[in-house]
Amino acid sequence: MNIQNTPKHSADATTVEEGLAIQEEQAKFDDDFATETAMSNTLLTPRFYTTDFDELDAIDVTPVRKDWDALIAQMESDPNKGHFKKNEDWDHVDWDAMEPKLKAEFIDFLISSCTAEFSGCVLYKEMKRRGSNKDITQLFQLMARDEARHAGFINDALREAGLRVNLGFLTQSKKYTYFRPKFIYYATYLSEKIGYARYITIFRHLEAHPEHRFHPIFKWFEEWCNDEFSHGEAFALLMKTDPKLTESFTNKLWIKFFLTAVYSTMYVRDHQRPAFHKALGVDPDWYAHEVFTKTSVLTGQIFPLMLDIEHPRWQRNLERMQKANVQIAEAKKRGGVSGFFGNVAGSAKAALAFVSLYTIPAIKHQVPESTVLRPAY
Repeated sequence: MNIQNTPKHSADATTVEEGLAIQEEQAKFDDDFATETAMSNTLLTPRFYTTDFDELDAIDVTPVRKDWDALIAQMESDPNKGHFKKNEDWDHVDWDAMEPKLKAEFIDFLISSCTAEFSGCVLYKEMKRRGSNKDITQLFQLMARDEARHAGFINDALREAGLRVNLGFLTQSKKYTYFRPKFIYYATYLSEKIGYARYITIFRHLEAHPEHRFHPIFKWFEEWCNDEFSHGEAFALLMKTDPKLTESFTNKLWIKFFLTAVYSTMYVRDHQRPAFHKALGVDPDWYAHEVFTKTSVLTGQIFPLMLDIEHPRWQRNLERMQKANVQIAEAKKRGGVSGFFGNVAGSAKAALAFVSLYTIPAIKHQVPESTVLRPAY
């Protein structure tokens, strides 16, 4: 083994296996609090997924071959190799002097982001391991490589605060949720595209208002979101190989369901971090509308409908879901009989608000012949 050629940081790893091996070497820095937080499973926390890998392996990309080969070539060129690690642009962070509520919310943001990135890494790596279809395994190997880098970089930021998520332990111990492949397509595609919209919105805001950049990790968001963008492009092409996935009546209902679920979950989760958004100089309602608008435009490349986020019921019911979530959290803290009934009541209110959101008439549109997009925000 040539030690000199072994990467020392996950940012320099050229495969997911190298990136994860480096993470294992750093396991001595793991922290129980961060790992336990990442292990939690609620409606608002990132999940680990598994699926029918044989069905994924049977995909034929012939109908999108030209666009597919171009995307794979761009990902293989690896423009972000070596990028996701600290350099001279990494400012010193005085964690001890950080306002306690902001510190708690920012740590929660980092742990949640790390878990979400690593969730994708685990799913993609498993597809690469189980598959024999060269096109599919090559794609998932490249995406797993990127997600491992992202998770490792967030763990570097957490380590400065004395925390670290044990990614190997998560792989073995976190509960996995089974999704049919088409649901993996919808959910993961939306996760990648909304991730791009979230990161680029924050990055552009802080470009204009650098006084609100309270942590250096935000400087890396542009390249980060470009990885998310490429991954979303890949899932758009996967869906295009089977027109039924976006054209049948039933699947259109599922697309609308996933759009509503992802948007509303983001809204509720972000409103749990008021100090974080205040420090960024961002109003959570404004931020949500910006992200939803960008994501709706982006997903129009493959989805034949978009949600009407200007409808009178839209904002009103998002706020109802947020209040219901607060009621549920308070009821769980309270416990006992009162807490049980408070939880039930809050859950019922959240469900009714979701139904009201879901039944808002969608905006239909014609999907373009080519799904190919370029980062434009």
